[in-house]
Parts: sequence; C-alpha cells; structure tokens
Amino acid sequence: MNKTELLQQVIARLEDDLLQAQQAALTAYEAATHEENIAENKYDTLGLEASYLATGQARRAAAIRQTLASWKQLVLRSFDPQLGIQLGALIELSDEQEHRQCLFLGPDGAAMKLQQDGQAVQVIGPQAPLGQSLLGKQIGDEVTLRLASGMQLLEILSVD
Repeated sequence: MNKTELLQQVIARLEDDLLQAQQAALTAYEAATHEENIAENKYDTLGLEASYLATGQARRAAAIRQTLASWKQLVLRSFDPQLGIQLGALIELSDEQEHRQCLFLGPDGAAMKLQQDGQAVQVIGPQAPLGQSLLGKQIGDEVTLRLASGMQLLEILSVD
C-alpha cells in the first residue's frame, strides 16, 4: 500500500466535505436573509431557524477546514522502531480470530474508510481509543481495546 496515495485520498475527501459544508452554509444563509422569511409575528421563526442552521453549517465548515490543514501538514515518514508508531503510520493488525485490518493513523477529524488495491483502510486519529493505544507501540506488540461487547486483543503485524 502507498501512504502518499492514502494521504491524497484523505485530503480529496476532506476538500469535498468542505465544499459541501460551505455550500450548505451559503444556502442556509440565503434562506435566513431572504425577504420571504422576515418574521411577521413572534411565532414566525423560519428566518431564525435558518440563521441557526447557517451558523451550524459555518462552524462545521470551519472544523473541516482546520482538519484539512492538519492533514496537509502531515509529513509521512518511514517507521522508526525507536519512536514506535507515530502519526502517518500505516498499520496492519490481527485479532484473536486472525481477522486482519489496516489502519492509517493521522491527525484528528478524518475518521473514514478508504480503499486501496482492493483492501479497506480505516483512517483514525490519535484521540480514538485505538489510536491512543497504538501510539509508541512496536511490531509484535499487542493492544487491548475495550468494546461494549468486552475486550478485544489486537496484535500489530506490520507498520509502514
């Protein structure tokens, strides 16, 4: 798998999300300021509700913009055993039933699933419980993840 291509996929997806959020904020703003939505009495709240929506969409766009900036600044490095797993690592894990999964550990705010070479890659951040558990770990280490259904033991098979 190619980490640079994965990074570009994350950035492209975030750019699409940002565009959609900006368009939604603009649409809500236009609805809030449209002359037909001027309140005629105290019970006519359509304009007020649209302004709340516009504010929420603008905040969402700002959060995506910040996440996008973090991902654009991410420097991809090869795995350094002295540092252990760090941001930008591509990690392959196996559970007790030998089900394998690939993770791409990056800055917060971009939890998503990607496809590369026909394989699913889960993007997680360091604030996710699994992301926190993986930071600093080595190949061959095991991490325990607490789930609602109980504990799950995962072994780190490879890191790039």
